[in-house]
Order: sequence, then C-alpha cells, then structure tokens
Amino acid sequence: MYWTRLVAAVAVLGMLVMPALSRADVDPGQLYAPQGHAAAKPVDSMIAVAVGDAAPDFGLPALNGTVVRLSQFRGISNVVLSFVPAAFTPVCSGQWPGYNIARELFEQHNAVLLGITTDNLPSLHAWTRQMDPQGMWFPVLSDFWPHGAVASLYGILRPEGVTERAIFIIDRQGIIRHIEITDINLRPDLGGIIKKLSELQ
Repeated sequence: MYWTRLVAAVAVLGMLVMPALSRADVDPGQLYAPQGHAAAKPVDSMIAVAVGDAAPDFGLPALNGTVVRLSQFRGISNVVLSFVPAAFTPVCSGQWPGYNIARELFEQHNAVLLGITTDNLPSLHAWTRQMDPQGMWFPVLSDFWPHGAVASLYGILRPEGVTERAIFIIDRQGIIRHIEITDINLRPDLGGIIKKLSELQ
C-alpha cells in the first residue's frame, strides 16, 4: 500500500512539474487523419459560454446507472468538467488515467470531476475498464443521446460529432471561473487545472 501510494505521488508530481505536451510530442501515426485528408483542426467549434456566466445545467447518464446533474453540486463542491473527444483514442486514453492518480489533488480543493464524452455507455464502460480495471474514481457521463446536446449547450461540439478537448471549472455558486479549450490532439496541463482550483479557495 505504501509503495503504491508513493509511486502514485511521484507520478502526480511528474505531471505537475512537466510542461504540457506539445504537438511534436504526439506520435502522428496514432492520430486519425483519413488518407487524402488533413488531420483534424485543433479547435473547430464556437464557444457558447464565457467566464463569469452561470454554467448551464444538465443531466447525463453515468456508468453507475444514475443520472448526474450539474446543479446537484451547487453550494457543495467546485466542479471540473473534462470533455474529451472519443473513447479508445490515444490522447484521451492518456488524459483521464492521470486524473485517476491525482484524485487527492481534486479532493484537496473540494472539487468534483465529471468526465464527459459523446460515446455511448457500453463503449465508455469498456474503455474505462481497459484504462484501469477499477474504472475511474470520478463519474463518467455519456452525452451520446440526444447526441452531443450538452456539448452543444456549451458550444464545444465539433462538426464531426465529437467534443473539443475542454476543461470548465465551475465554483460552488455555479459560476464558470475558467475555460480551457486545447488542441484536440493535446492534453491540458494538469498543473494548470490545479492552480486554477487553488484560486477558488
């Protein structure tokens, strides 16, 4: 147990001190680019909310069979929404396991993490179990049907039907305090997310 926690702590420390990946760090052979077509645009949507806005409420089905509503955390916890484009893709498969290791950092800042994709629940179940046999510690939500309705509400649904890679930090009053939309092929910097959460204290 001690060594497991020590290894996890070292891994989290590494994620916090290392700079975010650059596009050059991603193996181009792992990125989807149909023959004869250019790779996906880094960002390809029009944001519909802004910092200082009340976060639009929503309810989405979770892997545990419940429906999770954003408003259920109002007055209780800060919320981090992590939208990722698609299950079983290389960059997404590296992002959420990092948050699994960093659970204590989110909890230290009284933050609930909600992971959201436009994949269906069976696909999300298989994907999260592949990444970690115990699954993710945070609710994983499906915005599959009506397809991308929540992503559209926030203005981050791309034309091909997947979401941007986006982070929204929402305070306990339900106000959006930080928005980060990154290149679809790059993970957001975990250290930057934790820093923004620390500013809410």
